[in-house]
Parts: sequence; structure tokens; C-alpha cells
Amino acid sequence: MLDSSDMADNEPSGDCTARGERRRLSQTITTISWWDLSHTLGPILLASAAAIWLTLHFVRPAPPSTITISAGPEGSSFALLAQRYRTILARSGITLRIRPSAGSLQNLERMRARDSHVNIALVQAGIGPGAAAGRAGAAHLVSLGTMFYQPLAIFYRAAKPLRRLSQLWGKRIAIGKRGSGTRALALALLAANDITPTAPTRLLDVEGAAARDALLGGQADAIFLTGDSTPPAIIGAMLHARGVRLFDFEQADAYVRRFPYLHRIDIPAGAFDLGENLPPHPITLVGPAVELIAHADLQPALVDLLIEAAQEVQGEANVLHAAHVFPNSATYGYPLDSEAARYYKSGDKSFLYRYLPFWLASLFERILVVLVPAFVVLVPGLSYLPKLYGWRVNGRIHRRYGELMALERESLGALSAERRADLIERLHEIERAAILRKIPGSHADQLYQLREHIAFVRANLARSKADAHAPGG
Repeated sequence: MLDSSDMADNEPSGDCTARGERRRLSQTITTISWWDLSHTLGPILLASAAAIWLTLHFVRPAPPSTITISAGPEGSSFALLAQRYRTILARSGITLRIRPSAGSLQNLERMRARDSHVNIALVQAGIGPGAAAGRAGAAHLVSLGTMFYQPLAIFYRAAKPLRRLSQLWGKRIAIGKRGSGTRALALALLAANDITPTAPTRLLDVEGAAARDALLGGQADAIFLTGDSTPPAIIGAMLHARGVRLFDFEQADAYVRRFPYLHRIDIPAGAFDLGENLPPHPITLVGPAVELIAHADLQPALVDLLIEAAQEVQGEANVLHAAHVFPNSATYGYPLDSEAARYYKSGDKSFLYRYLPFWLASLFERILVVLVPAFVVLVPGLSYLPKLYGWRVNGRIHRRYGELMALERESLGALSAERRADLIERLHEIERAAILRKIPGSHADQLYQLREHIAFVRANLARSKADAHAPGG
């Protein structure tokens, strides 16, 4: 009786060969070809990663939790407005640091200096890129819009009301300290009236309380005051001072045409004090617009917050303007920030910031900005993945067909024994290459068809060999 080992020893060699081929073929057929899948999916994942990297490279960083504003002297209207902005921004978790300054001109100088670490500033129109003080280094600055008009108050002592600024020639005039917008505006208006800092005219570098005391004490004949460097209380006190007059710009229309950044401001009688009827009759003032200036790379979400804060503060009606006039998109020498333009056009914040807390909206916005480009590449790529995968597997089998057809064409001619042996060896190599590379089960029928065709070519070669050895062949 034969045991299993004896049976194996007595098994025909042809059956062993067939069984070995079947075993190799069964190992070739697999559920999925990880090699082909990796080479198909890899480029899609790399393209998605590249899209994410490019997006992160160009997307602005998350909004900072702290920004700095250059305002004005302590107690000035600029400083008081900055404090109100700080309170409003704090609701959204943004800390606004306030840096005191001499006024608009110093604010602009800080904005032009990259190392000043100032993000935004209140700057009156007329000292921007169109003026000598603002030409250099302002290319990276943008405007978030006009926040308000800043009236120029000129107080003076005289027996009779002055009708023109040229009548201040030869007087002692306080025009404010260097760095203030008041001084820059005063110099421009006096120069237009041929008044220069030469004798007998004296221009004094004093402002605020010092300017008030100089006028009341007789050391000055006229003083220029604006909110960028003077507390509102001092201006209000000057309206009540005996013997002090407020200059009425009868030539306001001419000034507005000559200086496009100026605006005519009509003040009705009693607007400042109904009880004492101040002013006692309607007067006209002029004043520049005040813009909120920022760096061009200011985070867009902060632009929305700042304009929203300005709407809350400047949107109220007062003696100078009606409600909802400010802020607006008017600019004077600086391009309007693109995000600010969108806000003024739509009238509201972007969708996420409208319905979510600021920090959460910022987080979602960055996630969306990063994921959208990735999905633009990844989702279409994954949808085509089965086709690309099948194309790659089929291409591997089709390459063997190309080799097989070339071999068959060559076998049709007259062959020497050595050349026939070479072709048979190449045929074996084609078959081995097809068997050794794993093929997914979904493409097994194509592999079997390939092997049938290989067997057909092998049979032809064997038949041509037999014909060659036949008598008379």
C-alpha cells in the first residue's frame, strides 16, 4: 500500500508542473493590487497636499488678538474715540492698545514706519500721499473709509469780527505743536492767505490748554484748535469765554474748492449751547475729513470689526452731521481697502462673522479656505480613481500583448534553431512577467486570456519546429 509520500513520488511530472503553475497563478490573483492603487492614488494625494500648501502659503494668518492704534494727545477727541473703539473691540476678544501722539501727522509717520508696530491710525485728510509730508513710504497704506469731519475752530480776540483769515497778518497765532494735524492745516490755510512765519507775524507752537491760556492771558491773538490735539472740553470752554470770538468762514465755499479734503460745516444758532444761545447766530466752519488708515495686510476680519465699531461710534447724529452719514467709503489720497469696499457695498459683515462669535468664525473661515482647494482636487480625483486604477492595471496587461504580438510577427518568418529558442525564451519571460505581477481579481479574465494567447503562440512555435524537422521540411 502506498503512502502519501509514495503517491507524490509517483505523480506524473506533467501534473506537478501544471499544479505548480496553478499555484503560482492563484498567488498572482489578489483582491486588489496595492502597487497599482498606490501609484494611482499617490499623485491625487500629492496634488491635494500641494493645493493645501499653496493655500496656507497665500492665506493670511489668523486675526491677532491685539492691535495698536496711534491716536492723539491724552484727552483729545482722537484719544477719546480710540477708547470707545477699544471697548467695542473687547466684546470680540480683541485688545486695542492706544499709543498717544501729537496728532495726525505723527500718526501718519508711525504708519509709514514699518518698525513702529502701529496697525491703524486716525489721520486727517490733506497730509496724505498728495502732500509732501506723506509721499514717502505710504504705498503699503490703505484707508478703511472716512470716519468723521473734524471742524477747525479758530478763536481770536478783536473789537470787530474778522471776515477773512488774511486779517490775521501780523498777529500772534497759536497753530499747534509739530506732529499735529492742526499745525499742518493751519500752515496750509495761512499760506493761502499769504501769511508766513515771518515778522511781524508770529506763529506759536502751542496747543490745547496752553493755547487757551495764551489767548486768555494776552500772549496770543488767535489760536487754531481741532480735535486731533485738543480735548473737546477746552473747545467748549472757549465758546463761553468772554471777549473771545469764533471765526466764521464766510469764504467756506472757496476754501472747499481750493482744498478738496476740506468740507463746509454749517452750525445753526444755539447748536453748542441752547441755554446761552451759542453760537448766537448761524456760522460756517470748515474741516478736513478724518480717515482710519491701516496697513494693506491688515487681517480682513479686523477690517469688518473696525468699521462696525466706527458705525456704532460715528453713526450717531450730532450737531455736525445727521445719523448714518459716517463712516463712509470716501477716501483722500489712499486707496480704499478691498475688504472695506466689500463691507460698504454689502452693508454687513461676511456670513460667518455675522452669525458666529468672532473667534469661532475666524477658525471656520480658515478651515474652509484650506479645505476647499483640497476638495477641488481631491474629490474629482477620487471620483476618477476606479477608472485610473483600471486603466493602469489594463495597461500593464496590454504591454504584454504588445510584446506578444511583436514576437508572433517575428515567428512567421524563417527561423533558425537558435532564433526559435530565443523566441521561446522570450515567450517564457512574457509569461513569467505576467504571472509574477499581482493582478486584482476583477482583471483575472484578462490575465487568463493573455495566457491562452501565449499558449497559442507557443504552439505555433512548436509546430513550426516540427515542420522544420519533418522529412522534406
